[in-house]
Amino acid sequence: MKAKMIGLLTETMMHPGSGQHNGAIDLPVARESTTGYPVVVGSSMKGALRDKMIQEDKKKEASRWFGEQEHAGLIAVTDARLLLLPVRSLQGVYRWVTCPYILERLERDASMIGHSMTFQKPQVHPEQAVVADQTEGLFLEELSFQTRTDAELMEDLTRQIAPLIGHQEVCHRLKEQLAIVSNHDFAHLARYSLPVQIRNQLSAEKTSQNLWSEETLPVDTVLYTLLMLRPGGKDCDLSNVMNHLKRHRYIQMGGNETIGQGWCLISADGWEGA
Repeated sequence: MKAKMIGLLTETMMHPGSGQHNGAIDLPVARESTTGYPVVVGSSMKGALRDKMIQEDKKKEASRWFGEQEHAGLIAVTDARLLLLPVRSLQGVYRWVTCPYILERLERDASMIGHSMTFQKPQVHPEQAVVADQTEGLFLEELSFQTRTDAELMEDLTRQIAPLIGHQEVCHRLKEQLAIVSNHDFAHLARYSLPVQIRNQLSAEKTSQNLWSEETLPVDTVLYTLLMLRPGGKDCDLSNVMNHLKRHRYIQMGGNETIGQGWCLISADGWEGA
């Protein structure tokens, strides 16, 4: 095995920080510069995997696989890209939302490691949503959508992305909660629908010392990343890494570890490349 795509399901809110404020929010999440989609950059993803191995008494393997300051590791780790974004809905609590461009990019990333996807990417117009169930309309945050039912497409898509989601119970409700919106509408939701918390630092006398706003990815966000052997890593067996991740399925990423944020479930049963 030379490459593997693994899935990440956020079990708590996660703050993959950008290190700078954008004026409206003191601590926004990191975003791709071209699309504006939230992202966990590859260096953060690799660092989280390395720290996880060290904490599980795999320091030698962590150094060999993911490197040290003095040398590179044998495994390349890509950005953790957004696949499904939970968005509040008036029907059924929330929907997992994606768009044709996200699905196209997933297909290209899968092809890069030699995995073929076969589903048809739908054409979706602005203010339209493709869903599996019959419904009169769909309300996501402040937006209203006309729905188009395509149960066969959603069944096929659910089947193919299920290996990137580690909970069987989550996979069972994925089809009914999945919605595909236009690229334009998804960009708006990815920009403006993320939770923002107002946090406060108190003194010993319980008076405010510092007040700030912080953006996070919501619980049940689905991302994916690629692990690939680097040139010269022929002596490394990626299966050993996958077997370890299957036994130890949780990873903490981003800030606010002390208040329980950033915990994700790893799905190491994702797509494999030759």
